[in-house]
Amino acid sequence: MGFQWLFNFSGLFSRLCIPVSTVRTFSTSQPSNQVPGPVWSLGRLNHVAIAVPDLDKAKAFYKNVLGAQVSEAVPVPEHGVSVVFVNLGNTKMELLHPLGKDSPIAGFLQKNKAGGMHHVCIEVDNINAAVMDLKEKKIRRLSEEAKIGAHGKPVIFLHPKDCGGVLVELEQA
Repeated sequence: MGFQWLFNFSGLFSRLCIPVSTVRTFSTSQPSNQVPGPVWSLGRLNHVAIAVPDLDKAKAFYKNVLGAQVSEAVPVPEHGVSVVFVNLGNTKMELLHPLGKDSPIAGFLQKNKAGGMHHVCIEVDNINAAVMDLKEKKIRRLSEEAKIGAHGKPVIFLHPKDCGGVLVELEQA
């Protein structure tokens, strides 16, 4: 009986194995009565931002303990932060420290005394199209329009409540 079961199972298994060439593909074209939306797409992870209570201490850790390439602190008054960039080869980390008590990072550090992950930044190929499309999709943004970010490129932040609890920054590639 064991051999009969094995024979039946192997026959069933061979019928379930479908050659790749016969797998159907689905059309991605839109019906002719729909107007296509703005064209944009996600790119690579640009950086992960970490809010830190002591910028010099955090900078020293990544540089002296982990051996990373670390920039000097760069003040970004438009966003209320000082930023240190940690180069990781395939991406970056941004170490964020408040520039004044009205900084959004100051509020974050009041709730998270030791610091922690603040946001992730993903590149997009067309920031303006992304902003328009996300607005139509009712995804809240922290500003109406893109602003120039720490890398000198347009950025927009998406509300964490619409992004699975994560503050997401989109940056023009």
